Amino acid sequence: MNKAYVSYNNIISSLGFSSETVVENIHNNVSGLELMDDKNVLPEPFYSALIPSEKLEKGFQKLQPKQEYTRLEKMMTTSLNEVIQASNIKLNERVGLIISTTKGNIDALDENNPFPKERAYLNELGKSIKEFFGFNNEPIIVSNACVSGILAIAVAKRYMQQNLYDHVFIVSGDVVTEFILSGFNSFQALSNEPCKPYDKNRTGINIGEVAASVLVTNNPEKLSIEAVEIIGEGSCNDANHISGPSRTGEGLYRSISSAMAQADMSAKNIDYISAHGTATMFNDEMEAIAFNRLQLQDVPLNSLKGYFGHTLGASGLLETIVGMHSLYNKTLYASKGFETLGVSKPINVIKETTAKELNTFLKTASGFGGCNTAVIFKKIKSK
Repeated sequence: MNKAYVSYNNIISSLGFSSETVVENIHNNVSGLELMDDKNVLPEPFYSALIPSEKLEKGFQKLQPKQEYTRLEKMMTTSLNEVIQASNIKLNERVGLIISTTKGNIDALDENNPFPKERAYLNELGKSIKEFFGFNNEPIIVSNACVSGILAIAVAKRYMQQNLYDHVFIVSGDVVTEFILSGFNSFQALSNEPCKPYDKNRTGINIGEVAASVLVTNNPEKLSIEAVEIIGEGSCNDANHISGPSRTGEGLYRSISSAMAQADMSAKNIDYISAHGTATMFNDEMEAIAFNRLQLQDVPLNSLKGYFGHTLGASGLLETIVGMHSLYNKTLYASKGFETLGVSKPINVIKETTAKELNTFLKTASGFGGCNTAVIFKKIKSK
């Protein structure tokens, strides 16, 4: 069976326009979250992490676009271009494209948006990215709430094992829009403070935006210096509620169990968990329960939402890239905002950035509609 590796990668975010810059800022405990006070968007101030528009436009124009593109399309193409160029892979029939997002060009539905409302269709987003780079194959759209980014990696790995593709490029992104903010605000889930995942004094989530890209490949000759092997994955829907997770963590429990069985690993083989950690009561509690059911309560764990906010469908891919760098930097990064445990079960939340030898990590994500995904990655010792 073909092996699958996650290789070349890029992050475009409020913390920088390269993975290395972003990880350095995380290492230095820098957050991209800022207080926003725009009553045209929301009546109350809120924290968010936005990509600087001027810097994005400058980077995008270097690609010499021939037509007009939406903000999300500019984010995605600018990020994906870095990975395509670095990998030096010819875009032939053995190369796939996966686009993962929760809402896509949802801002095309805004009253004053210059693009036609049809641009909000996800197939239009896929067509735009495909034609920009000249991919041979039709893009695969992975849109499964907030697990989309990490689920895309699992899908790409399965394509490798089925010998459908030799390489798959993944680009993931979501933008902060009035529609998304008003939706989370209607749940009374937004915080007017920087988010504090798993903390007793958390007050809700922050929404952020990001674009992230990776190459998934079966070719050991196409590995970047921080490449990892995908050794196990699983996905399960708990069918509990349209927005609330299972109170027993059943969906996440089954997803992680499947990933560990596939990887032939037990809890003691996991060096680090990159968790979802949205800083909402139900999500944080559910994760703590699931981790304890799997005897993972002592494994060092963080949520990166304190640096970027919740970047929706892009969060899983973004956090996977940071996890890859974490392995090779031999560093556990602090779960920013965490001080006092605020869940009913013990978990080992990382309070301070710490040097540690690392070989494996587990990435988890959960989302609306009961979706859950878990993927286990292993450092490639020869690199």
